[in-house]
Amino acid sequence: ELIPKLLAQDEAAYTQVVAAYHGLMVHLARAIVGEAIADEVAQEAWVAVLRALPKFERRSSLKTWILRIVSNTAKSRLRHESRTVNFDEQMEESPIVDPARFKANAHWASPPAMWHADTPDALLSSTELRGCINQTLAELPPMQRAAVTLRDMQGHSMEAICKILEVSESNGRVLLHRARSRIQMAIEEHEGK
Repeated sequence: ELIPKLLAQDEAAYTQVVAAYHGLMVHLARAIVGEAIADEVAQEAWVAVLRALPKFERRSSLKTWILRIVSNTAKSRLRHESRTVNFDEQMEESPIVDPARFKANAHWASPPAMWHADTPDALLSSTELRGCINQTLAELPPMQRAAVTLRDMQGHSMEAICKILEVSESNGRVLLHRARSRIQMAIEEHEGK
């Protein structure tokens, strides 16, 4: 019902859409391009949304469609600024979890360390750990950071993430697994101190 209003240039509809999606757009842009230009990318994406709105085919939700535009705008910006690694090369990375941690029967030779806090909530309340996790997130490759941001921070389904990032389901799962593995390793290192 919003789309006809947007096409009719209804200002209240624009306000409603911006209020609903701008924060998510900036969050996704930040995950892909970083803090410095996330707002610019979100603004560029809004312009692209307005231009493309008459061509919106409604094969996905408006939210997914808008976030896909943000993702594409952010990836284009990265390529333009020559600050990116080929996304296909990121899929060729070495294993995140050291294979030496497994026995021949695929069981853990050295399992992940137990957390010392009583609950995950108590663990996250640690300022030091929060800083460690934020640092790890900042160091993730852009597509991994975007995948974990969309799934674990914004709660999107795997199907929506794959549409937004324009990756296959298997690649989306690999991106998410690698991001989570790096975060888990950082937590283990932090807890081992």
